[in-house]
Amino acid sequence: MIKLLIQPVAIVIAILVAPLAWAQLDRLENPINDSTVIYRADYFAEFLPASASDMISRIPGIGLAMRRGRGGGGRGLGSGEGEILINGQRITGKGNTGQSLLSRISADQVDYIEIIRGTSEELDIRGSGQVINVVLLDTPSRSNTTIEVNADRLRDGTLDPGGQVSFSGQTGTFNYLFHVEAESRSSNRLSKEFSFDPDYNLLETRQEESNRDQADYQTSMNLGYTFETSVLQFNALYGKSNPPSDLTRTIHDFESGTSRRQREDNQADRSNWEIGGDYEYAFANGGKYRFLFIVNDREFEFSRQRFDVSSDAESKNLFLANLGRDRERIARTSYTWNLSDTQGVELGVEAAQTIRDSNLRLGLDIAGTQSPDYGNLVPVAINNSGSTVEELRYETFAAHNWQLNPKMSLESSLIIETSTIEQSGDVSNKRDFNFVKPKLDYRFDITPSLQLRAGLEKDVSQLSFSDFSASVDGSDEDQDTQAGNPEISQEQSWRYEVNLELRLPDDIGVVNSQFFYRDMEDVIDRIDVSPNPDDLQSARGNIGDGTRYGLNLDVSVRLAMLGLPNALLTTGLGLRDSEVTDPFLGIKRRMRNNGRWSTRMSFRHDITDLALSYGLFYSNNSNDSSGRVAIDIIDIEQRKNQPNLSAFIEKKAFGNITFRFDAQNLSDNEFCRTRTRFVGATAAGVVEEIEDFCSGNGLKLVFKARATF
Repeated sequence: MIKLLIQPVAIVIAILVAPLAWAQLDRLENPINDSTVIYRADYFAEFLPASASDMISRIPGIGLAMRRGRGGGGRGLGSGEGEILINGQRITGKGNTGQSLLSRISADQVDYIEIIRGTSEELDIRGSGQVINVVLLDTPSRSNTTIEVNADRLRDGTLDPGGQVSFSGQTGTFNYLFHVEAESRSSNRLSKEFSFDPDYNLLETRQEESNRDQADYQTSMNLGYTFETSVLQFNALYGKSNPPSDLTRTIHDFESGTSRRQREDNQADRSNWEIGGDYEYAFANGGKYRFLFIVNDREFEFSRQRFDVSSDAESKNLFLANLGRDRERIARTSYTWNLSDTQGVELGVEAAQTIRDSNLRLGLDIAGTQSPDYGNLVPVAINNSGSTVEELRYETFAAHNWQLNPKMSLESSLIIETSTIEQSGDVSNKRDFNFVKPKLDYRFDITPSLQLRAGLEKDVSQLSFSDFSASVDGSDEDQDTQAGNPEISQEQSWRYEVNLELRLPDDIGVVNSQFFYRDMEDVIDRIDVSPNPDDLQSARGNIGDGTRYGLNLDVSVRLAMLGLPNALLTTGLGLRDSEVTDPFLGIKRRMRNNGRWSTRMSFRHDITDLALSYGLFYSNNSNDSSGRVAIDIIDIEQRKNQPNLSAFIEKKAFGNITFRFDAQNLSDNEFCRTRTRFVGATAAGVVEEIEDFCSGNGLKLVFKARATF
């Protein structure tokens, strides 16, 4: 019942609150003096925040800025769109980012937080959204230590501890942050599958329980030194994880009236490290020189062994081993200066080397010579199973920032990219690419609180080098591996966006609407790479042109009108559509994983007199469209998402200790899928089998205690 009620309530609130917000336009109070909104530390004092992350969570509409983050998988260093600044500087890292530091910076070290809504050549990042800048206290000496301990309770009753320690401070012009953590990522997952023939007669059922015992260990540091005319920053990260997992499976065959059992023993070993840094020098004429670099390395090894289990013995029937290594080396340098009081220019270059090594081994219980390297099973040859893919990429870029008048600004940029991608190993291939990527970002402050943003950009996606060679198929028991595609190319698009944002008076909240349109070419999806008609295979590749467009509506308001001034309600509704031509059936359809709508709602209430907070988060997505259908060469999948509901309660006690209790997945949501298998190719339309599958982790309870000294 809760799941049925929350979704329409969230949509109704988003629709009803929006016109009420617009009605405030004629009586704006507390206007914003410029395009930057500043929240000083005393604004958050009554909430007793423990970290910079706690402070940010109290700002209305903050998610509009944070959702634009690129994450750690972006293309090179780039302009830094969506990254969070610390003291006006970007953190040069992909795993060790500004956003990851927010929970490690204690609240008593924060001076103020800025939401920068305008553009400027002074900013160390460029993007079409907003920028968050966390400014720390500038004192001769400060330091503190933050300790957090936690425990997770899984559905099966398993308790997993974890914790982290951060030590940060400043001595003169030297600042530092050291962090160590050991976090549980364990899971207990139950799955069930029902198989039917074309007439929906039950053929088979499968029940699975998988357990992953995972603890991630990570240590990082961030160092900075401020000279008279320059700033030097250095950061590093190392992580390690080796989570074993086991799976038990019971299969009931209704045609033969028999049952059988299987088990799997899966082992994984992952490690990664990253080093980054940047240097900025300010010249007497107002110009700035910047240099940034990143070097990172990630290795992983995964093995899967499946056994048929009887009452007195077991026999291995499958061995899969997947080994890989990803490396990046990136450097970026630029010079920025002012042409006049209203215009600034940045010129620079970026160079990047990306390397992926991969190797896949498959052993089966078939006739032949067994090998210890294949789990003492018989090796099976896999086309394109071992390879090295290397990309050398160079970008020359220029950006021009122009304050047209006190209310309007225009930022334009041009990037010229050249790259070479070479694959060696089982397949040898070398290709050159050239791209010209212009961008325009226009902003108009209609009033101090009402801003229009419009953008145009040519975007080139980052290829996943795992698509170049064969890989493990972890979602289909009938297919152990998936083919690779050495000829895959970058997906390109022209991106058009218009945003209208209203900041309500007296910090009541924020209303935002965004329309976007993507004109795409070389769209990436599954394509036919079959070596012959008797061996049907597909891989990720380019399927041609496509379009994608939609409307996002967001409202974030304080509920003072309901007598709850410290309650913050944030709702969002996304409407979207898309179109591509399916390469297997030749029909027009929506893009994969692109449903017609999505909705989300979060609520947080701070009862300051009790130093108590509580809240919830809800999200849901559409399921009834071709955007949730995945068409492949031998099957079609209808993917079904279920609503997600989580809640928390938080209390500060005993001086500076914060206790927090989270209940994740209260709605017990599952991922479900209906897969239709065909005899031969999907295009032939001869149904062989229909599989209904659902899987979920169930309710997870998390307890945390955090203290700063």
